[in-house]
Amino acid sequence: MNTNIILDKLPQYTQNGLRLRTDFRESIKFELLMQDNKLDERTKVMQALKLYYYDISKITDLKQAIADILWFYSRGKQELKTNKTSGQTKNIKQIYSYEFDDEYIYSAFMEQYKLDLNSIKYLHWWKFKSLINGLNENIHFVKIMGYRSIDLSQIKDKDMKAKYKKLKQQYALPDMRTAEEKEADFGKAFW
Repeated sequence: MNTNIILDKLPQYTQNGLRLRTDFRESIKFELLMQDNKLDERTKVMQALKLYYYDISKITDLKQAIADILWFYSRGKQELKTNKTSGQTKNIKQIYSYEFDDEYIYSAFMEQYKLDLNSIKYLHWWKFKSLINGLNENIHFVKIMGYRSIDLSQIKDKDMKAKYKKLKQQYALPDMRTAEEKEADFGKAFW
């Protein structure tokens, strides 16, 4: 059953009664941790547990503790992106980064919500994500995500295509893949 952000009290504990750190900063750190190619999986798991749980010594079921983190991070929703016809998971292109877009995100919240993300004492992750998802199309950060996600092959007008190609390049996120991942992706292009 999904939690309704309007009607229900937002979770602070796992189903097993373990208290979670629910501030938006912890989930941003979690996302950055999962994107760090320099860390092995075991280190990521241990750091994730320390990020979210107040007392990791009370964890009795590691698999459940990890599942609870993923459930919380995804806001209690199934967010696996699948192809509707084939059911296969799609490789979704990243259009934002908490690491590289921090100033854009900060200014977006100031502009639209008059909310200072740096000085606010606490904001539940689920509320933060609802606010970020609700940013209006006139916000610079939303425009940037649009430039990054635009499919240039769908633009027929030559001048418009050139304009959006330039914007897409100007606001592109750095390629954080390892050399091995780049090679594998290159090889996939031929199969």
